[in-house]
Amino acid sequence: TDLVSYYTLPSSILGNPKHSHTHVHEVYSYLNVATATDLQQLMTDALILAKNAGVDTFNALDLMDNEKFLMPLKFGAGDANLWYYIYNYSLWGLHPRDLAVVLL
Repeated sequence: TDLVSYYTLPSSILGNPKHSHTHVHEVYSYLNVATATDLQQLMTDALILAKNAGVDTFNALDLMDNEKFLMPLKFGAGDANLWYYIYNYSLWGLHPRDLAVVLL
């Protein structure tokens, strides 16, 4: 069974007279499991579903297996370096693909 999920993080556009929109509908990739379908195809389907739902931007972190689809699907790199902090652990040499995010 395959699974794709994302969560919504509403954002407001403040004080920009160039734009008539007041909100940006952003989503963030959360949990994706590809067993029968290729992960890149699964994420392509997720992008289509999000677009059809009126999403403005689709974001994904460079965690887990996400590196397999980020470049091929033309995700743009963010404008900041993310630093992952694991409570009370110092893990040098750990790569983003070896991490996952759990929302509480």
